[in-house]
Amino acid sequence: MADVLPLVEARLRTTLGEPDARAAVTFLGTDRVEVLRFQDRDQDGEIVRYATLGMSAQPMADPTAVLADPVKGPRAELVISVRAGLADTDKVLRPLAVLAASPQVEGVIVAPGASLDVGEPLWPGAPFTSVLVAEPGGLVEDLELDEPLDPVRFLPLLPMTPNEAAWKRVHGAQALQERWLTSGTDLRDPARRSVPLD
Repeated sequence: MADVLPLVEARLRTTLGEPDARAAVTFLGTDRVEVLRFQDRDQDGEIVRYATLGMSAQPMADPTAVLADPVKGPRAELVISVRAGLADTDKVLRPLAVLAASPQVEGVIVAPGASLDVGEPLWPGAPFTSVLVAEPGGLVEDLELDEPLDPVRFLPLLPMTPNEAAWKRVHGAQALQERWLTSGTDLRDPARRSVPLD
C-alpha cells in the first residue's frame, strides 16, 4: 500500500507553494501530526495558511464499528487561513494538531458542517475556541488515491466565536455561513468580532 503522506505533502506544495515552517506534535497512542505553514498574498495583503500532515495516514473509522477498517474510510487533512501580522497565530499549531488527532483519539469522523471545539483560544487572545468544518475542494483539490482507498479531502476550518458556535448548533452550518456572507464577514481576520446573530 502506497504511503499516503508524501502524496499529500506534494499536493499541498503544488497548490500552496513551499512551506516556510513546520512543526510536529505527537500525542500518546497516535501517529505523529505535522503542521506546515505557508505564506500567500491576496489583493488585501499577506495570508498565512496552516495545513496538517498526518491525519490522512489512517482512514477515519465509524465510531460505532466494532473493528476499524485499515483501508476503507474517509481521509482528510485540515487547513486554516488567517491574515498575517494581526495576532500570534503560529500558536494555532497545537490546537490544529489536536483536531487532526481527534479521529484516532476520539473515534470521530471529521466532515463538512461539523463543529470542532478545542476548549481554549486557538491562539493567544483569539476570540475563537472552535471551528466550523467547511466544504473541501475550493483551495486544495481532493487527492485521489489508488483503489480501494478513499480520496484525501482538504477541509478548510473557519474559526467561530462561542456565540456563533451556539447559534450554529441551533440553526445549522448553512445558516451560519449565509449570515457570514450577508454580513461581509472577513473569516480570515484573526481578531474579528462575532457576526450579528439577532
